[in-house]
Amino acid sequence: MIVCHCTGISDADIRGAIDWMRAADPDTIITPGKVYRALGKTADCGGCLPLFMSTMRSSPALGVPAELRGLRRRGATG
Repeated sequence: MIVCHCTGISDADIRGAIDWMRAADPDTIITPGKVYRALGKTADCGGCLPLFMSTMRSSPALGVPAELRGLRRRGATG
């Protein structure tokens, strides 16, 4: 399914980029910008962002690395 019509990015492209980034660096924080760069593209109008983010969240490889989980809670002394 095409997620970004401006750049021709599909859901399979997004999941593939996430899998590639996670395999290359298990501790990386994956952002939409990094996905675009991994695919050699740049964002255009931004209309796809809700679907783009939803597609990213559906990837099992997206998760935050274990050592970075809960940092906000641990660091909040409030």
